[in-house]
This record gives sequence, C-alpha cells and structure tokens, in this order.
Amino acid sequence: MPTANRTWIKLLAGAAALAVAAVAYFTLTAQQAAPSVTFTSLDGQKFTSESLKGRVVMVNFWATSCVTCVKEMPQMTETYNKYKDQGLEFVAVAMSYDPPNYVLNYAQTRKLPFKVALDTQGELARSFGDVKLTPTTYVIDKEGKIIKRYVGEPEFSQLHKLLEKALAA
Repeated sequence: MPTANRTWIKLLAGAAALAVAAVAYFTLTAQQAAPSVTFTSLDGQKFTSESLKGRVVMVNFWATSCVTCVKEMPQMTETYNKYKDQGLEFVAVAMSYDPPNYVLNYAQTRKLPFKVALDTQGELARSFGDVKLTPTTYVIDKEGKIIKRYVGEPEFSQLHKLLEKALAA
C-alpha cells in the first residue's frame, strides 16, 4: 500500500476518533431540560414546571414509608428555609404507592413549609426518568435545566454549595 494511502487512512481514523470524542463530550456535559409536567398539591392546586422557571427548584421524590426520606426531611426543610428568600422553590413529590392520607398527615404534623405534590398515577416519576428509588432529588436551574440528581440522601454541605452557585447565577 502506498505511503500516501496510509497517511489518508490515519488522518481519517484520527478525524473519526475526534468526532466520536466530541459527540461524547457534548452529550455528557449538556444539561438535560427538566420535563414539562403539572404538579397537583395536597390541596388540589395545580402548577406547572414552567411556572417555576426563573427560580432554582428542588424536586424531591419521597414516600412516608421510606426511612431515608423521613430521616432527610428535616434537613430538606432547613435547606428550603435557608434559601427560599434567595429564590429556591421546593416540591416534595409523594410516590404513587404512598396513600394520600398518610402524605397529608405527614405534611401537616411536620408543618412542611414547601409544596407537597401527589403523584397518584406515577406520571411525574415516569416523566423524571422513571424514578423508582426514594429519595431521589433533582436540582433544576433558573432556565429549567437539571443540574444534579441525587439518589439517596444528599451530602447537604455539597448540596448547599450547588444551590448557592445556582441561586447566584
């Protein structure tokens, strides 16, 4: 095989490798838009994810039967109270298997200060990537892009740093 042909093959292989690397880089670093959904709060009020744009939002999928969810909820409340005046919105989404009367009782007795939504048909969980494990928490920036997903209890000091950065943006 002539040297010129080998050089072209090497150049084409190198270009192809660069193209694959570029696609992988941009796919992995691109932030995913939060799904367009409608939440239904405990009192039956409906609100959309679009109505929350312009604010940093935490969407926390939880259940009253989830030990970790119950354990983290006081810290979630503290986090919300710490950042709500800076523009943080928080939606606690009860999983479809969680009886609505349990959720209502929990929210009332703990005086949860943020929005609590019911996902009676599992549509919200499916929209957010088919959430099955609780707690699962999404942090969404002011433009409506998911900037972080936590499965399990987050490291709250790291979560607070992320929120501060997103709120300042």
